[in-house]
Amino acid sequence: MAEWIGIGRRARRCYGFDEIALVPGKITINPQDVEIYFDFGKRRFPVPILAAAMDGVVDVKFSLEMSRLGGIAVLNLDGIQTRYENPDDVLEEIANASNSLVTNLIQKVYSAPIKEELIEKRIYEIKSKGGYAAVSCIPQNAERFASIAESAGADCFVVQSTVTTIKHISNSYKPLDLYEFCKARKIPVIIGNCVTYDVVLELFETGCSAILVGVGPGAACTTRGVLGIGVPQATATIDCAAARDFYYKKTSKYIPIITDGGMRTGGEVCKAFACGADAVMIGSAFARAKEAPGRGYHWGMATSHSNLPRGTRIQVGISGTLEQILFGPATVDDGSQNLMGALATCMGSLGVKTIKEMHFAEIIIAPSIQTEGKLFQVIQRVGMGK
Repeated sequence: MAEWIGIGRRARRCYGFDEIALVPGKITINPQDVEIYFDFGKRRFPVPILAAAMDGVVDVKFSLEMSRLGGIAVLNLDGIQTRYENPDDVLEEIANASNSLVTNLIQKVYSAPIKEELIEKRIYEIKSKGGYAAVSCIPQNAERFASIAESAGADCFVVQSTVTTIKHISNSYKPLDLYEFCKARKIPVIIGNCVTYDVVLELFETGCSAILVGVGPGAACTTRGVLGIGVPQATATIDCAAARDFYYKKTSKYIPIITDGGMRTGGEVCKAFACGADAVMIGSAFARAKEAPGRGYHWGMATSHSNLPRGTRIQVGISGTLEQILFGPATVDDGSQNLMGALATCMGSLGVKTIKEMHFAEIIIAPSIQTEGKLFQVIQRVGMGK
């Protein structure tokens, strides 16, 4: 699989979603007859799409709407919602800042201390109205915040960093023991992020309930440019799915993987599932929802880093309601709305009835899939040419 890139060094060719295509099946199925769901934490969710824990995407209002529609939205406990009693003023300030000043503003805004009472309050605001409360934080805050979140009634806890491994070495602080952390929890734990087979197998041993796959593919993330690390999402998902399947054969425990980032359209979501994802996590597509707190803007989790920002603020605009983005009717021509309809239609064309069957769909390397015959769309910047 590897090619020589210089004397004594070989490198493996890896692929992103825009370099592959799915081959239609030998049979076709009515999209209304396919079965779409995500089994997680003893619950079945009809929408296998999670909203990313980003401050321009998820707040209490968004989380409640996502719950109503059958999915999961993850609230960032390290973010604006737990630093400010009234986050709307801060969000407005970020949306109105110029490109030249916004990174410094975000760094300043995120320097305010996190208030533990606001963690409890945000979770209560979600739970009191019948929502599913999924929350997230970095490993350094996990033990403290997880106890607060569980006491407040959270349904799921996500431990998320740019790269997560079992063995983290530090001389300046005590690393989080993921084994002990998961063992102590009364609610499901999702761990991320990772992109390799061996790391996934080790993370599964912690007792976690799911794994996030992806390093640097997000629309507002600059990790790949700043640090030079990452694996394209098609390959990363396939490799991590292989680890999941091996672990299942070995232990009879099926732990889902969630492809996180690198998807903007229905087609990219479909490719993620065909590559082996059990669910996907999306940021920028949901940042375009009327319910999203970012006011048409979206910024990466690590944009606020005081010394080495690894994210940026991007303008995504507002295209419609969250319900439109998930279920339609689509009023845009670029595939960014009615993601569930796209998934069902794709499954029908592949001849698969479930997402697990979709994991066996034929995939081809097709770098021309985005451009073949699309000259007029590209010139006029419509449809796939946007």
